[in-house]
Amino acid sequence: MIYLIIGIIVVLIALILLGRNSLVKLANQVEEAFATMDVYLKKRWDLIPNIVETVKGYAKHEKSTLEEIVSIRNSIYDKMGTDEKVKTNNKITEDISRLMALAEAYPNLKANEGFIDLSKALTKVEDEIANSRKYYNATVRLLNNRVQMFPSNIVALLFGFKTRAMFEALDDERNNVKVEL
Repeated sequence: MIYLIIGIIVVLIALILLGRNSLVKLANQVEEAFATMDVYLKKRWDLIPNIVETVKGYAKHEKSTLEEIVSIRNSIYDKMGTDEKVKTNNKITEDISRLMALAEAYPNLKANEGFIDLSKALTKVEDEIANSRKYYNATVRLLNNRVQMFPSNIVALLFGFKTRAMFEALDDERNNVKVEL
């Protein structure tokens, strides 16, 4: 009888440790996924001053849009936490869209070789960000499933694992694009 109780206790401890290790592995994958995305977000962050300077010469009366982008860009990126980076980059995505729309109003700017090169670099970085967001969100989904589903939710609760926020599209990005011919 005592061996049965000891056996059950050993099996329960093993299951708890396996569950914890599984959660640690998933949490590390989420961190890795965010770190990968963070590299691309930082690349975009570094492109912004060059784009703003190029646009400034053409769009002097669009000062408020440019100042907002510069003000966000002047935040200290490396000292931001994960949630703050997500919020800030969502705002930058919105502002970059406005900046690119602004460029449409200036044919000379659109034809400027420096602006063209910067736009291509930004487009490439945006594609990389989109791909890394997919990977990040997939790893967050796996972790969140484990944290919320029985029986791993008990282990998550015991060891303090929490769900993570997904990188979601902004409201403006969800709206249908209006095409007029």
